[in-house]
Amino acid sequence: MAHEERTEKATPRHRQRSRKKGDVARSADVGGSLVLASGLFVLGTIGPRMVDSVGSAFRQIFAEIASPARVSSGAGLHGLENISQTALIATVGPVAGACLAAGVLAGVAQVGFRPHAKPLSLEFKRLNPMAGARNLFGPNVLFETAKAVVKIGVISSIVALALVPGLTTLAADVGMSPSILGEVLGQKALSIAQRAVYVYLAIAVIDYAWQRRRHERGLRMTKQEVKDELRQHGLPAEVLAAQRRRRMQIARNRMMAAVPKADVVVTNPTHFAVALGYDGSRTAPEVLAKGQDLIAAQIRRIAEENDVPVVADPPLARALHGSTEVGQMIPHELFTAVAQVLAFVYRAARRRRYAA
Repeated sequence: MAHEERTEKATPRHRQRSRKKGDVARSADVGGSLVLASGLFVLGTIGPRMVDSVGSAFRQIFAEIASPARVSSGAGLHGLENISQTALIATVGPVAGACLAAGVLAGVAQVGFRPHAKPLSLEFKRLNPMAGARNLFGPNVLFETAKAVVKIGVISSIVALALVPGLTTLAADVGMSPSILGEVLGQKALSIAQRAVYVYLAIAVIDYAWQRRRHERGLRMTKQEVKDELRQHGLPAEVLAAQRRRRMQIARNRMMAAVPKADVVVTNPTHFAVALGYDGSRTAPEVLAKGQDLIAAQIRRIAEENDVPVVADPPLARALHGSTEVGQMIPHELFTAVAQVLAFVYRAARRRRYAA
């Protein structure tokens, strides 16, 4: 059968199933750019206050250290610890909180707040080396490589354009006080970082558009898949169950109609029954029908009504019933046992003909 191309847009149910598996369109650059932008915004807003907080903490620490007797006591060490923790929370806390909030909001904005444990489950098909090779050399890797090169090139260009013109003015910074020099360098660094963020945000938008396009292409369905899904969409569970029962009944009737054509029926003798046929067109006998309990009794009854030999061989009947399906040839390991049964049936048929 020719491979049918996936040209149709995904149905809502197919999208929902894909989402439950964790297959959604998302870009890591969106989260990274928003985290960086939020961190820079906090630094630009409360940066001077953070510098004052750190300076005040160092002054208090130096004041405590100036008294060796106080530092050697437990109260002095506890005081140094409190000063350090307070300064750390006042400086790192706002930036870390803003970055964390930006990262969560970026994820929710892209895929919504619908956590699923399916992507965390172990699936051995993910360890397939062929699929891994396709991921290593596929178009997505080429795009990611090109994107990384563009990011490095653009950000390096921005840094160069910001730093090179200022090389001629470095002499003017000589003699500045440490506080003023730190403020000047901080402003320059913040300006360079802001330009980099703008470019990073633009790259994130392009990457998210690419990821959406790639995800939509991956969700495409064949025309037959769309027809099958639309046929079952919205049907009550009772109707679907009735359809399954109907298909099973049709398959069972077709199987029972093949029993009169069988060469032999191997039984358990009451629990299992397997009808075998061999017409020489295939390399081994074929299973025409099989069943257990009530279905096995029906197979035996049809066989007896149509003069099909019924042979009781419990081990062979169980092996055939458990290892083969209707329409399949018997497995290689059962060739000898089935050949002996067929030879017995053919000899008995010849004796009956001679006796007649």
